[in-house]
Amino acid sequence: MIAVATAGPTALTVDPHSIDYFRLSPMLIVFGAAVVAVLVEAFAGKNVRYRVQLWLAGGGLVAAFVALMFVTASYRRDGASSAMSGAVVIDGPTLFLQGAILVVSLGSIAVMGERRLDRVWAPLEIRTAAGERIAVGGSGGPDTPDDPDATLPADAFTPSGATVPGSPDELIAGRAGAITTEVFPLALFAIGGMLLFGACGDLLTMFIALEVLSLPLYVLCGLARRRRLLSQEASLKYFLLGAFSSAIFLFGASFAYGATGSVSLGQIGAAVAGSGPQPAADRTLALLALMLIVVGLLFKVGAVPFGSWVPDVYQGAPTPVTALMASATKVAAFGGLLRVLHVGFPALQSDWRPALWVVAIATMVVATLMAVTQADIKRMLAYSSVSHVGFALVGAITISRAGISSTLFYVAAYAVSAFGAFALLSVVRDGTGREATDIASWAGIGRSRPLVGAMLSLFLLGFAGIPLTSGFIAKFAVFGAAGAGGAWPLVIVGVICSAIAAYFYIRVIVAMFFTEPPAENAPTVVTPSLLTSVPIALSAIITLLLGVFPQWLLDLANSAAHFFAG
Repeated sequence: MIAVATAGPTALTVDPHSIDYFRLSPMLIVFGAAVVAVLVEAFAGKNVRYRVQLWLAGGGLVAAFVALMFVTASYRRDGASSAMSGAVVIDGPTLFLQGAILVVSLGSIAVMGERRLDRVWAPLEIRTAAGERIAVGGSGGPDTPDDPDATLPADAFTPSGATVPGSPDELIAGRAGAITTEVFPLALFAIGGMLLFGACGDLLTMFIALEVLSLPLYVLCGLARRRRLLSQEASLKYFLLGAFSSAIFLFGASFAYGATGSVSLGQIGAAVAGSGPQPAADRTLALLALMLIVVGLLFKVGAVPFGSWVPDVYQGAPTPVTALMASATKVAAFGGLLRVLHVGFPALQSDWRPALWVVAIATMVVATLMAVTQADIKRMLAYSSVSHVGFALVGAITISRAGISSTLFYVAAYAVSAFGAFALLSVVRDGTGREATDIASWAGIGRSRPLVGAMLSLFLLGFAGIPLTSGFIAKFAVFGAAGAGGAWPLVIVGVICSAIAAYFYIRVIVAMFFTEPPAENAPTVVTPSLLTSVPIALSAIITLLLGVFPQWLLDLANSAAHFFAG
């Protein structure tokens, strides 16, 4: 046992033997795979690096999911516990959310490795603005074709992230078949941070997890192969706003320590309620801490007015990264928000519930109205994502077991559908080879490629909350929990916004099945490899199954809906 003196009213006691490596194993496996991936990036040859990174990332996530199953069995037998001197908590919500994150993250990693959907022009030489001719490739081999009009298979990421978009250096990298394989270790670090974020037992660990999951995403958002300037703009916006939100969160953590003498959420909750061994918390400081911490978390979930970054970032980021952010990041962020509200500050619910009612209503209304005006399907789905944050908040701010379980079910069901919808966007291309994100470009797709149209329709109907989809069950669960808690105004606003949202979802379905395709620049559907087709198909199947047979996941969420306060 090591006692460390601090400047605060209490001493920080660290027991090095209290680290439960077994219960930390899912996170340790992901972080370990990320570290190994960095070494592979540094030392492996470029000809094998892509395959090694893809298999390492996928295998690491599968191994983490298997470890999670063993940890879950241990949890059901022995109950919840703190795994690292109280800094990490392994309880029902932690395990449920980690399972959802690993499932959608594995699909995102697979889509990141897809190389059949895009092709890039590979000229033998290019001419600079000054008229200078530069050779950009030799002859021989599948990666350096002799045909001056040849194209090469490519993924969604730029061949050289350090180059200027459209520069000779970027074209040379593309001609050489360069692959930005560093996206795999970056994604693994982000996923590891997501797994940790919802499991944090204190605010400092939560801040570290927030930075670990955010920093790689800032980089990944700026690595799109197509529309590089839009991608780099999205990355910069996300980075700047993310830095502000992190600073606000940390400022709130300092107020929490000043009010309670601790950064542990369990001890903060006891001090605010006046039930702990330490003196009761200063209420004014506690309210300031709560306000700042929640603002930082609401930025990460993308709630109005803190989610202004979502449409720009989702539109500009590479689509596999967008799919990861819209699914796994949302799950992790709600895990952190639920733990702060239900463990750290439940005694102040009479103060924070009215404010979060306003945030939830504003999020549902503003995002729904903005989505109606969008002509770009990727941007429309981004606003849809924001509106679903409002629906999930309806359950999150209901201080009850039903509120927790309904929110857990909602974020898990939405994550699967959101991943499938964004991944599906990448298979439809316009005449220039770019993703056909304009809604008008999808005209007739449902008749020419019925399977693509049917799957996107299923995801959209799920977002709208139509019966026999997971979205209907999820909305029914959160509205039922809110109604039981007396939050009928939230339920009424949610139902009205769901009805309005059905318009812009059905508009896409009408364009796919009942509109003639454009005469020029008609979109085409590129047949992907199993890396993309299998995750999309599984997402569609789960979306349908959860609408028809949802009870197993509802029971799982209900059994997990209890936070361990230490």
